[in-house]
Amino acid sequence: MENKKLTSVTNWGLYPTIKANVISPTTILEFQEAVLSHSEIIARGNGRCYGDACLQNTIISTSKWNKFLDFDRENGIIEVESGVRLDEVLETSIPAGFFIAVTPGTKFITVGGAISSDIHGKNHHIDGCFSDHLIHFDLMIETGDVIRCSRNENVNLFWSTVGGMGLTGIILSARFMLKKIETAYIRNEAIQAKNLDEIFDLFESSESWTYNVAWLDCLQKGDNLGKSIMLRGEHATFNELPEKLKKNPLQVKKKLNLNIPFFFPNFALNTLSIKIFNWLYFNKQGKKHLKNYVDYETFFYPLDAVHNWNRIYGKNGFIQYQFVIPKEHGKEGMRKILEKIASSGNGSFLVVLKLFGDNNLQAYNSFPMKGYTLALDFKVNDKLEKLIKQLDEVVMQYGGRIYRTKDSMSNPALTNYLQNIDSTKFESIQNERINRFKK
Repeated sequence: MENKKLTSVTNWGLYPTIKANVISPTTILEFQEAVLSHSEIIARGNGRCYGDACLQNTIISTSKWNKFLDFDRENGIIEVESGVRLDEVLETSIPAGFFIAVTPGTKFITVGGAISSDIHGKNHHIDGCFSDHLIHFDLMIETGDVIRCSRNENVNLFWSTVGGMGLTGIILSARFMLKKIETAYIRNEAIQAKNLDEIFDLFESSESWTYNVAWLDCLQKGDNLGKSIMLRGEHATFNELPEKLKKNPLQVKKKLNLNIPFFFPNFALNTLSIKIFNWLYFNKQGKKHLKNYVDYETFFYPLDAVHNWNRIYGKNGFIQYQFVIPKEHGKEGMRKILEKIASSGNGSFLVVLKLFGDNNLQAYNSFPMKGYTLALDFKVNDKLEKLIKQLDEVVMQYGGRIYRTKDSMSNPALTNYLQNIDSTKFESIQNERINRFKK
Protein backbone atom coordinates (compact mmCIF):
# COMPACT_ATOMS: atom_id res chain seq x y z
CA MET A 1 0.00 0.00 0.00
CA GLU A 2 2.61 2.58 1.07
CA ASN A 3 4.77 4.28 -1.48
CA LYS A 4 8.15 4.89 0.18
CA LYS A 5 9.41 7.02 -2.69
CA LEU A 6 9.00 10.75 -2.08
CA THR A 7 6.79 12.59 -4.53
CA SER A 8 6.65 16.29 -5.41
CA VAL A 9 3.33 17.63 -4.15
CA THR A 10 1.77 21.06 -4.64
CA ASN A 11 -1.75 22.45 -4.66
CA TRP A 12 -3.51 24.38 -7.42
CA GLY A 13 -1.51 27.56 -6.84
CA LEU A 14 1.74 25.65 -7.56
CA TYR A 15 3.21 27.31 -4.47
CA PRO A 16 4.73 25.97 -2.31
CA THR A 17 5.97 22.57 -3.54
CA ILE A 18 7.20 19.90 -1.13
CA LYS A 19 8.50 16.34 -1.21
CA ALA A 20 6.13 13.95 0.56
CA ASN A 21 5.38 10.31 1.11
CA VAL A 22 1.93 9.86 -0.46
CA ILE A 23 -0.19 6.88 0.60
CA SER A 24 -3.33 5.91 -1.34
CA PRO A 25 -5.46 3.51 0.72
CA THR A 26 -8.24 1.47 -0.86
CA THR A 27 -9.57 -0.27 2.30
CA ILE A 28 -10.38 0.73 5.87
CA LEU A 29 -7.55 -1.50 7.11
CA GLU A 30 -5.09 0.38 4.90
CA PHE A 31 -6.34 3.69 6.28
CA GLN A 32 -5.90 2.39 9.83
CA GLU A 33 -2.41 1.06 9.10
CA ALA A 34 -1.37 4.47 7.73
CA VAL A 35 -2.80 6.36 10.72
CA LEU A 36 -1.31 4.05 13.35
CA SER A 37 2.15 3.87 11.79
CA HIS A 38 2.71 7.64 11.47
CA SER A 39 2.84 10.27 14.19
CA GLU A 40 2.00 13.08 11.75
CA ILE A 41 -0.23 12.54 8.73
CA ILE A 42 -2.95 14.42 6.90
CA ALA A 43 -5.56 13.60 4.29
CA ARG A 44 -5.55 15.24 0.86
CA GLY A 45 -8.28 15.19 -1.77
CA ASN A 46 -7.86 16.54 -5.29
CA GLY A 47 -5.40 19.28 -4.32
CA ARG A 48 -7.54 22.11 -5.68
CA CYS A 49 -7.07 24.41 -2.70
CA TYR A 50 -4.66 27.25 -3.40
CA GLY A 51 -2.37 27.46 -0.40
CA ASP A 52 -0.28 25.09 1.68
CA ALA A 53 -3.21 23.17 3.19
CA CYS A 54 -2.77 19.38 3.37
CA LEU A 55 0.97 19.61 2.60
CA GLN A 56 2.76 17.36 5.09
CA ASN A 57 5.68 14.93 5.08
CA THR A 58 3.20 12.04 4.94
CA ILE A 59 -0.07 12.43 3.06
CA ILE A 60 -3.05 10.10 2.78
CA SER A 61 -4.61 10.59 -0.64
CA THR A 62 -8.37 9.91 -0.80
CA SER A 63 -8.36 9.84 -4.62
CA LYS A 64 -9.11 6.10 -4.69
CA TRP A 65 -11.75 6.37 -1.94
CA ASN A 66 -14.46 7.57 -4.31
CA LYS A 67 -17.56 5.40 -4.30
CA PHE A 68 -21.21 6.50 -4.17
CA LEU A 69 -22.94 4.88 -1.20
CA ASP A 70 -26.57 6.05 -1.42
CA PHE A 71 -28.80 8.50 -3.28
CA ASP A 72 -32.33 9.27 -2.08
CA ARG A 73 -33.75 10.66 -5.33
CA GLU A 74 -37.04 11.61 -3.73
CA ASN A 75 -35.65 13.80 -0.96
CA GLY A 76 -32.34 14.82 -2.52
CA ILE A 77 -30.02 13.25 0.04
CA ILE A 78 -26.74 11.72 -1.09
CA GLU A 79 -24.00 9.77 0.67
CA VAL A 80 -20.53 9.31 -0.81
CA GLU A 81 -16.98 8.47 0.15
CA SER A 82 -14.82 11.49 0.85
CA GLY A 83 -12.77 11.26 -2.36
CA VAL A 84 -15.79 11.80 -4.60
CA ARG A 85 -15.54 15.14 -6.43
CA LEU A 86 -18.35 17.67 -6.76
CA ASP A 87 -18.42 17.27 -10.56
CA GLU A 88 -19.15 13.57 -10.03
CA VAL A 89 -21.97 14.44 -7.62
CA LEU A 90 -23.44 16.86 -10.18
CA GLU A 91 -23.31 14.27 -12.98
CA THR A 92 -25.58 12.11 -10.84
CA SER A 93 -27.75 14.72 -9.12
CA ILE A 94 -28.65 17.15 -11.91
CA PRO A 95 -30.44 14.61 -14.15
CA ALA A 96 -32.46 13.74 -11.03
CA GLY A 97 -33.35 17.41 -10.47
CA PHE A 98 -30.96 18.33 -7.66
CA PHE A 99 -28.00 20.71 -7.31
CA ILE A 100 -25.30 21.04 -4.65
CA ALA A 101 -26.69 23.45 -2.06
CA VAL A 102 -23.39 25.29 -1.57
CA THR A 103 -20.59 25.18 -4.13
CA PRO A 104 -17.32 27.07 -4.58
CA GLY A 105 -15.98 28.35 -7.90
CA THR A 106 -14.65 24.96 -9.00
CA LYS A 107 -16.42 21.62 -9.19
CA PHE A 108 -13.18 19.67 -9.01
CA ILE A 109 -12.85 19.57 -5.21
CA THR A 110 -13.68 16.50 -3.14
CA VAL A 111 -16.49 16.17 -0.62
CA GLY A 112 -13.91 15.63 2.12
CA GLY A 113 -12.23 18.87 1.13
CA ALA A 114 -15.59 20.66 1.09
CA ILE A 115 -16.13 19.70 4.73
CA SER A 116 -12.56 20.39 5.87
CA SER A 117 -12.75 23.90 4.38
CA ASP A 118 -16.47 24.32 5.10
CA ILE A 119 -16.78 25.81 1.64
CA HIS A 120 -18.97 28.79 0.84
CA GLY A 121 -20.35 30.08 -2.44
CA LYS A 122 -22.21 32.93 -4.06
CA ASN A 123 -25.22 32.22 -1.84
CA HIS A 124 -23.79 32.40 1.69
CA HIS A 125 -26.21 35.20 2.63
CA ILE A 126 -29.10 32.80 1.83
CA ASP A 127 -27.85 29.22 2.29
CA GLY A 128 -24.79 29.48 4.53
CA CYS A 129 -21.86 27.08 4.19
CA PHE A 130 -21.56 23.43 3.17
CA SER A 131 -21.92 22.42 6.83
CA ASP A 132 -25.44 23.86 6.92
CA HIS A 133 -26.51 21.03 4.61
CA LEU A 134 -24.36 18.29 6.12
CA ILE A 135 -26.21 15.43 7.86
CA HIS A 136 -23.30 13.35 9.13
CA PHE A 137 -19.81 12.12 8.28
CA ASP A 138 -17.63 9.22 9.39
CA LEU A 139 -14.24 10.23 10.77
CA MET A 140 -11.18 8.09 11.45
CA ILE A 141 -9.37 9.55 14.46
CA GLU A 142 -5.79 9.07 15.66
CA THR A 143 -6.56 5.68 17.32
CA GLY A 144 -7.78 4.23 14.01
CA ASP A 145 -11.37 4.13 15.29
CA VAL A 146 -14.13 5.35 12.99
CA ILE A 147 -16.62 7.71 14.62
CA ARG A 148 -19.89 8.99 13.20
CA CYS A 149 -20.26 12.75 13.71
CA SER A 150 -23.43 14.79 13.36
CA ARG A 151 -25.41 17.47 15.17
CA ASN A 152 -26.56 14.75 17.58
CA GLU A 153 -23.59 12.37 17.74
CA ASN A 154 -20.08 13.43 18.74
CA VAL A 155 -21.27 16.99 18.31
CA ASN A 156 -18.06 18.74 19.32
CA LEU A 157 -15.97 16.64 16.96
CA PHE A 158 -18.50 17.41 14.22
CA TRP A 159 -18.03 21.17 14.64
CA SER A 160 -14.27 20.86 15.17
CA THR A 161 -13.91 19.00 11.88
CA VAL A 162 -16.09 21.38 9.86
CA GLY A 163 -13.58 23.93 8.58
CA GLY A 164 -10.85 22.20 10.62
CA MET A 165 -8.52 21.69 7.63
CA GLY A 166 -8.21 17.93 8.21
CA LEU A 167 -6.56 18.26 11.62
CA THR A 168 -9.13 16.25 13.59
CA GLY A 169 -8.90 13.04 11.55
CA ILE A 170 -9.64 11.55 8.14
CA ILE A 171 -13.14 12.03 6.75
CA LEU A 172 -14.14 8.72 5.17
CA SER A 173 -17.69 9.41 4.00
CA ALA A 174 -20.42 12.02 4.25
CA ARG A 175 -24.16 12.31 3.88
CA PHE A 176 -25.61 15.68 2.87
CA MET A 177 -28.68 17.40 1.46
CA LEU A 178 -29.02 18.72 -2.07
CA LYS A 179 -31.16 21.54 -3.48
CA LYS A 180 -34.18 20.82 -5.68
CA ILE A 181 -34.05 22.37 -9.18
CA GLU A 182 -36.29 22.26 -12.25
CA THR A 183 -33.60 22.99 -14.83
CA ALA A 184 -29.84 23.05 -15.26
CA TYR A 185 -29.95 26.75 -16.13
CA ILE A 186 -29.54 30.01 -14.26
CA ARG A 187 -31.56 33.21 -14.83
CA ASN A 188 -28.60 35.54 -14.95
CA GLU A 189 -28.14 39.30 -14.77
CA ALA A 190 -24.82 41.10 -15.35
CA ILE A 191 -24.68 44.77 -14.32
CA GLN A 192 -21.73 47.10 -14.84
CA ALA A 193 -20.67 49.32 -11.93
CA LYS A 194 -18.29 52.23 -12.50
CA ASN A 195 -16.79 52.29 -8.98
CA LEU A 196 -16.87 50.95 -5.44
CA ASP A 197 -19.89 53.02 -4.41
CA GLU A 198 -22.00 51.58 -7.25
CA ILE A 199 -21.03 47.95 -6.64
CA PHE A 200 -21.74 48.20 -2.90
CA ASP A 201 -25.15 49.73 -3.68
CA LEU A 202 -25.82 46.82 -6.03
CA PHE A 203 -24.94 44.27 -3.34
CA GLU A 204 -27.24 46.01 -0.85
CA SER A 205 -30.13 46.01 -3.36
CA SER A 206 -29.51 42.41 -4.48
CA GLU A 207 -29.60 40.58 -1.14
CA SER A 208 -32.91 38.93 -2.10
CA TRP A 209 -31.17 37.17 -5.00
CA THR A 210 -29.89 33.69 -4.16
CA TYR A 211 -26.56 34.08 -5.94
CA ASN A 212 -24.49 37.28 -5.94
CA VAL A 213 -20.90 37.86 -6.95
CA ALA A 214 -18.90 40.66 -8.53
CA TRP A 215 -15.76 40.73 -10.67
CA LEU A 216 -13.51 43.75 -9.98
CA ASP A 217 -10.80 45.50 -11.96
CA CYS A 218 -8.19 45.83 -9.21
CA LEU A 219 -5.90 48.18 -11.15
CA GLN A 220 -8.35 51.09 -11.39
CA LYS A 221 -7.72 54.25 -9.35
CA GLY A 222 -9.49 57.46 -8.34
CA ASP A 223 -13.14 57.76 -9.37
CA ASN A 224 -12.94 54.37 -11.12
CA LEU A 225 -11.64 52.47 -8.08
CA GLY A 226 -13.77 49.35 -7.76
CA LYS A 227 -14.92 49.29 -11.40
CA SER A 228 -16.75 45.99 -11.65
CA ILE A 229 -19.53 43.75 -12.93
CA MET A 230 -22.21 42.34 -10.64
CA LEU A 231 -23.41 38.84 -11.53
CA ARG A 232 -26.60 37.70 -9.84
CA GLY A 233 -28.70 34.66 -10.53
CA GLU A 234 -31.52 32.29 -9.67
CA HIS A 235 -32.13 28.68 -10.67
CA ALA A 236 -34.43 29.01 -13.68
CA THR A 237 -37.80 27.29 -13.52
CA PHE A 238 -39.01 25.25 -16.48
CA ASN A 239 -41.62 27.86 -17.43
CA GLU A 240 -39.01 30.64 -17.46
CA LEU A 241 -36.76 28.92 -19.98
CA PRO A 242 -36.69 29.96 -23.63
CA GLU A 243 -38.40 27.36 -25.82
CA LYS A 244 -35.12 26.11 -27.29
CA LEU A 245 -33.93 25.05 -23.82
CA LYS A 246 -37.13 23.30 -22.72
CA LYS A 247 -36.51 20.12 -24.71
CA ASN A 248 -33.87 18.83 -22.27
CA PRO A 249 -34.06 21.22 -19.30
CA LEU A 250 -31.81 19.14 -17.02
CA GLN A 251 -29.20 18.42 -19.66
CA VAL A 252 -26.42 20.81 -20.66
CA LYS A 253 -24.81 20.59 -24.05
CA LYS A 254 -21.22 19.34 -23.89
CA LYS A 255 -18.66 22.07 -24.49
CA LEU A 256 -15.22 21.94 -26.04
CA ASN A 257 -12.87 22.64 -23.16
CA LEU A 258 -9.64 24.54 -23.65
CA ASN A 259 -6.28 23.43 -22.29
CA ILE A 260 -3.17 25.39 -21.32
CA PRO A 261 -0.46 22.92 -22.47
CA PHE A 262 2.57 24.71 -21.01
CA PHE A 263 3.64 27.19 -18.35
CA PHE A 264 3.51 30.80 -19.50
CA PRO A 265 6.82 32.70 -19.31
CA ASN A 266 7.07 35.07 -16.35
CA PHE A 267 6.92 38.20 -18.51
CA ALA A 268 3.55 37.21 -20.06
CA LEU A 269 1.56 38.23 -17.00
CA ASN A 270 2.21 41.88 -16.29
CA THR A 271 0.36 45.12 -15.55
CA LEU A 272 -0.27 45.80 -19.24
CA SER A 273 -1.66 42.35 -20.05
CA ILE A 274 -3.91 42.46 -16.98
CA LYS A 275 -5.20 45.92 -17.95
CA ILE A 276 -6.01 44.65 -21.46
CA PHE A 277 -7.80 41.61 -20.07
CA ASN A 278 -9.78 43.72 -17.60
CA TRP A 279 -10.86 46.13 -20.35
CA LEU A 280 -12.03 43.26 -22.55
CA TYR A 281 -13.86 41.54 -19.71
CA PHE A 282 -15.67 44.70 -18.59
CA ASN A 283 -16.83 45.58 -22.11
CA LYS A 284 -17.61 42.10 -23.47
CA GLN A 285 -21.32 42.23 -22.61
CA GLY A 286 -21.79 45.37 -24.71
CA LYS A 287 -24.30 47.09 -22.43
CA LYS A 288 -24.66 48.15 -18.82
CA HIS A 289 -27.36 45.63 -17.83
CA LEU A 290 -27.50 42.21 -19.48
CA LYS A 291 -30.21 39.63 -18.83
CA ASN A 292 -29.96 36.07 -20.15
CA TYR A 293 -30.08 32.36 -19.31
CA VAL A 294 -26.85 30.42 -18.89
CA ASP A 295 -26.12 26.83 -17.95
CA TYR A 296 -24.91 26.08 -14.45
CA GLU A 297 -21.33 25.43 -15.56
CA THR A 298 -21.04 28.86 -17.17
CA PHE A 299 -22.44 30.59 -14.08
CA PHE A 300 -20.71 28.67 -11.29
CA TYR A 301 -17.55 27.22 -12.85
CA PRO A 302 -16.30 29.42 -15.74
CA LEU A 303 -12.62 28.66 -15.09
CA ASP A 304 -13.20 24.90 -15.05
CA ALA A 305 -13.67 25.11 -18.82
CA VAL A 306 -9.94 25.87 -19.14
CA HIS A 307 -7.87 22.90 -18.03
CA ASN A 308 -4.55 23.71 -16.33
CA TRP A 309 -5.33 27.44 -16.26
CA ASN A 310 -3.00 27.73 -13.29
CA ARG A 311 -0.09 27.47 -15.74
CA ILE A 312 -0.84 31.02 -16.89
CA TYR A 313 0.99 32.24 -13.78
CA GLY A 314 4.22 30.48 -14.74
CA LYS A 315 6.33 27.88 -12.98
CA ASN A 316 6.73 29.98 -9.81
CA GLY A 317 2.99 29.73 -9.27
CA PHE A 318 0.55 32.07 -7.56
CA ILE A 319 -1.35 32.52 -4.36
CA GLN A 320 -4.99 33.36 -3.86
CA TYR A 321 -5.49 35.95 -1.15
CA GLN A 322 -9.00 35.86 0.31
CA PHE A 323 -10.16 37.83 3.31
CA VAL A 324 -13.40 39.05 4.86
CA ILE A 325 -14.04 42.39 6.57
CA PRO A 326 -17.09 43.01 8.81
CA LYS A 327 -19.95 44.59 6.89
CA GLU A 328 -19.90 47.88 8.78
CA HIS A 329 -16.30 48.47 7.62
CA GLY A 330 -16.66 46.79 4.24
CA LYS A 331 -16.45 49.70 1.84
CA GLU A 332 -13.76 51.57 3.77
CA GLY A 333 -11.62 48.46 4.14
CA MET A 334 -12.02 47.41 0.51
CA ARG A 335 -11.07 50.89 -0.65
CA LYS A 336 -7.79 50.74 1.31
CA ILE A 337 -7.04 47.24 0.02
CA LEU A 338 -7.66 48.16 -3.62
CA GLU A 339 -5.61 51.35 -3.32
CA LYS A 340 -2.62 49.38 -2.03
CA ILE A 341 -2.94 46.79 -4.82
CA ALA A 342 -3.24 49.43 -7.54
CA SER A 343 -0.18 51.25 -6.20
CA SER A 344 1.85 48.04 -5.98
CA GLY A 345 1.35 47.08 -9.62
CA ASN A 346 0.68 43.49 -8.54
CA GLY A 347 -2.53 43.04 -10.49
CA SER A 348 -4.85 40.05 -10.61
CA PHE A 349 -6.95 38.55 -13.40
CA LEU A 350 -9.34 37.05 -10.90
CA VAL A 351 -10.80 39.49 -8.35
CA VAL A 352 -14.05 38.29 -6.84
CA LEU A 353 -16.20 40.20 -4.33
CA LYS A 354 -19.03 38.60 -2.36
CA LEU A 355 -21.28 39.50 0.55
CA PHE A 356 -21.55 37.03 3.42
CA GLY A 357 -24.59 36.71 5.65
CA ASP A 358 -24.66 35.84 9.36
CA ASN A 359 -22.13 33.21 10.40
CA ASN A 360 -22.99 30.02 12.27
CA LEU A 361 -21.32 30.37 15.70
CA GLN A 362 -21.35 26.60 16.18
CA ALA A 363 -19.08 26.26 13.14
CA TYR A 364 -16.28 28.11 14.91
CA ASN A 365 -13.66 26.95 12.37
CA SER A 366 -15.62 28.35 9.40
CA PHE A 367 -14.22 31.32 7.54
CA PRO A 368 -17.32 33.48 6.75
CA MET A 369 -18.54 36.28 8.98
CA LYS A 370 -21.18 38.88 8.16
CA GLY A 371 -19.31 41.15 5.80
CA TYR A 372 -17.61 41.53 2.44
CA THR A 373 -15.06 39.05 1.16
CA LEU A 374 -12.56 39.59 -1.64
CA ALA A 375 -10.46 36.92 -3.37
CA LEU A 376 -7.49 37.83 -5.58
CA ASP A 377 -4.87 35.82 -7.46
CA PHE A 378 -1.30 37.13 -7.28
CA LYS A 379 1.66 35.77 -9.23
CA VAL A 380 4.49 34.80 -6.88
CA ASN A 381 7.35 37.29 -7.23
CA ASP A 382 9.92 39.12 -5.12
CA LYS A 383 7.50 41.93 -4.19
CA LEU A 384 4.55 39.76 -3.15
CA GLU A 385 5.40 39.14 0.52
CA LYS A 386 5.67 42.89 1.12
CA LEU A 387 2.24 43.46 -0.45
CA ILE A 388 0.63 40.61 1.52
CA LYS A 389 2.00 42.08 4.75
CA GLN A 390 0.44 45.45 3.87
CA LEU A 391 -2.92 43.83 3.04
CA ASP A 392 -2.83 41.78 6.24
CA GLU A 393 -2.42 44.98 8.24
CA VAL A 394 -5.58 46.44 6.69
CA VAL A 395 -7.55 43.24 7.30
CA MET A 396 -6.40 43.17 10.92
CA GLN A 397 -7.20 46.87 11.39
CA TYR A 398 -10.85 46.22 10.55
CA GLY A 399 -11.26 42.99 12.50
CA GLY A 400 -11.23 40.71 9.46
CA ARG A 401 -9.81 37.28 8.81
CA ILE A 402 -8.01 35.27 6.11
CA TYR A 403 -9.33 32.06 4.52
CA ARG A 404 -7.16 29.17 5.75
CA THR A 405 -7.87 27.11 2.64
CA LYS A 406 -6.09 29.64 0.44
CA ASP A 407 -3.42 30.97 2.77
CA SER A 408 0.29 30.34 2.41
CA MET A 409 1.82 33.73 3.23
CA SER A 410 -0.36 35.68 5.69
CA ASN A 411 -0.06 36.56 9.36
CA PRO A 412 -1.18 33.44 11.32
CA ALA A 413 -3.20 35.63 13.69
CA LEU A 414 -5.64 36.33 10.83
CA THR A 415 -6.45 32.63 10.48
CA ASN A 416 -7.45 32.40 14.15
CA TYR A 417 -11.22 32.57 13.75
CA LEU A 418 -11.72 31.89 17.45
CA GLN A 419 -10.89 35.50 18.29
CA ASN A 420 -14.22 36.43 16.73
CA ILE A 421 -16.50 34.21 18.83
CA ASP A 422 -17.70 34.64 22.37
CA SER A 423 -14.91 33.50 24.73
CA THR A 424 -17.32 31.89 27.21
CA LYS A 425 -18.93 29.85 24.45
CA PHE A 426 -15.54 28.75 23.11
CA GLU A 427 -14.34 27.68 26.59
CA SER A 428 -17.46 25.55 26.97
CA ILE A 429 -16.89 23.95 23.56
CA GLN A 430 -13.25 23.15 24.36
CA ASN A 431 -14.07 21.68 27.78
CA GLU A 432 -16.67 19.38 26.26
CA ARG A 433 -14.18 18.22 23.64
CA ILE A 434 -11.50 17.55 26.29
CA ASN A 435 -14.00 15.54 28.36
CA ARG A 436 -14.91 13.45 25.31
CA PHE A 437 -11.27 12.40 24.85
CA LYS A 438 -10.95 11.51 28.56
CA LYS A 439 -13.79 9.00 28.34
